[in-house]
Amino acid sequence: MNTLKKEKPKLTFSQIWNMSFGFLGIQFGFALQNANVSRIFETLGANVDDIPILWVAAPLTGLIIQPIIGFFSDRTWGKLGRRRPYFLVGAILASLALFIMPNSPTLWFAAMMLWIMDASINVSMEPFRAFVGDNLPSSQRTTGFAMQSFFIGVGAVVASALPWILTNWFGVNNMAAENQISDSVKWSFYIGGAIFFLAVLWTVINSKEYSPAELASYEGNESENIESEYKNPDFYVYNSKKQISTGLTTTLIGLAGSFIVNSNGLDKQLFVLTGGVLAVGLFYLVSGFMQKTGNYKNGFVTIINDLGNMPKTMIQLAVVQFFSWFALFAMWIYTTSAVTSHIYQTTDKTSKLYNDGADWVGVLFSSYNGIAALVAFLLPVIATKTSRKFTHTLCLILGGLGLISFYFIQDPKLLFIPMIGVGAAWASILSAPYAILSGALPASKMGYFMGVFNFFIVIPQLVAASILGFMIKSLFSSESIYALIIGGVSMIIAGICCMILVDDKDDN
Repeated sequence: MNTLKKEKPKLTFSQIWNMSFGFLGIQFGFALQNANVSRIFETLGANVDDIPILWVAAPLTGLIIQPIIGFFSDRTWGKLGRRRPYFLVGAILASLALFIMPNSPTLWFAAMMLWIMDASINVSMEPFRAFVGDNLPSSQRTTGFAMQSFFIGVGAVVASALPWILTNWFGVNNMAAENQISDSVKWSFYIGGAIFFLAVLWTVINSKEYSPAELASYEGNESENIESEYKNPDFYVYNSKKQISTGLTTTLIGLAGSFIVNSNGLDKQLFVLTGGVLAVGLFYLVSGFMQKTGNYKNGFVTIINDLGNMPKTMIQLAVVQFFSWFALFAMWIYTTSAVTSHIYQTTDKTSKLYNDGADWVGVLFSSYNGIAALVAFLLPVIATKTSRKFTHTLCLILGGLGLISFYFIQDPKLLFIPMIGVGAAWASILSAPYAILSGALPASKMGYFMGVFNFFIVIPQLVAASILGFMIKSLFSSESIYALIIGGVSMIIAGICCMILVDDKDDN
């Protein structure tokens, strides 16, 4: 018999503001990472073809960390609440990593610090997504995610342009000796570390959370079907056979692919892709055998099972996310080298021209994030007039066209034009998928499924890291500008996939 459930009370503007404010700091960290890590890698001696593989640590960390953090945050309750302990611990670790990263003495040390920094940021970020679903009624979730997008945009505007600001407004040197990080980059990371911690601390102090009992009273039977299925032993008997079969097939594909790459002397970055396929196969095999022997009451098996029992809306969104984030990763990795080589016509990392171009990329990244902050509050309005999926489709296509247009522009100042489309796409990517997804998820697994959803952000990044360097080197003579064109095409494909998305709760 269905029980009557209460609607969560609507929160005030200031309450939504406070609960989202921490994202200002989180995005400050991400923006500094995205705009400057490739520059740090190149400064420390990395070739442009090697940069994607050095970035693998970041998405791989998210793939591992976010589902685990989501799983445990769903089951946490203490003095600081359910999600806030993870915000705070992640902020402390990320701030320390931001202080250390620009002082990396060698390339391998910088790659290791990227891994640590990204892991720490992910510890803070994942619970923030579930935080909105926990605290807001369905009617306010689009607004909640839009508020997060606003703070993401504002934080990234300042963080992305910070090296340029420090150099041009405060006279901080943006040049350094060979294999040394410039002072402008160092001080940007120091400032970012402080802002990250303080912004997250603001949310921890000024926000409240519903207890598990209160959430249960509000959510009623939303998770009843999934939970009851997971309590049936026959479910695991069926799953064990299915996952062992899938695992064997996937493992063999991964082994065959690795053999082909090795025996033909192909680019070793392709091992990331084949190794990833192999890892998925092994995960399925382990989960299948654990269920076969009756050992299924653990988080690992639950995570693997949920991959095969995702809501239909989540599966459709996964495809959209794949092509969206493939495009974003191509942009983050290659914009610096594309702009400096294609527009500034230099590859000399010690030259003033290169560093001016690299600083200008920071300004461009700042501009698209600023546009995203402005567009964030327009998205609910446009969605109300049309639909959420139409709004997301429109923004993705505009972003794709923006990336492609980099090839045709020679004046650096005109690059602000494509940033308008990229900014619109970024604002929508940060809000629309989560607003759509949160309405399709069981409340008791909100953090958990949000973590699983991160797979479809991370997997395209791993694919990009494994094949982009190979493609650019083999097909385009290491001309980075073509990576942006590939990214633009990928984002347009994401928009086309979004058009066929079924959003049953498109009521904003």
